[in-house]
Amino acid sequence: MFFFKKRERSEEDLEKNPFYKESNALVVYIKCNKCGEVFRSHLRIGYDFIIDYDNRSAPFMIEKVYVGSKCPNKIELRAEFTGSYKPVSFEIDGGKFISKETYEKEAER
Repeated sequence: MFFFKKRERSEEDLEKNPFYKESNALVVYIKCNKCGEVFRSHLRIGYDFIIDYDNRSAPFMIEKVYVGSKCPNKIELRAEFTGSYKPVSFEIDGGKFISKETYEKEAER
């Protein structure tokens, strides 16, 4: 039997899709540009998403603002998704996307 170890997502992979699918949610990992605090956010399918009835190619969207405990910097996340919750476009202000593995390393500190 062969077991494959999942490799860490690179910066290039995160630029294409920073969202991780976990059961009934999409999970995104974020790092604050100002203080370096890391965040994990679970975006629940069917609950946290806004439905955009005017846009058939990307009917779901998310708009979230994160504020950490270390600084007052606001991190704004905006994204649009297809009907099967695949990202069409996304942008982040005040922070950057990080991989799950990077989040786990930073959160241990």
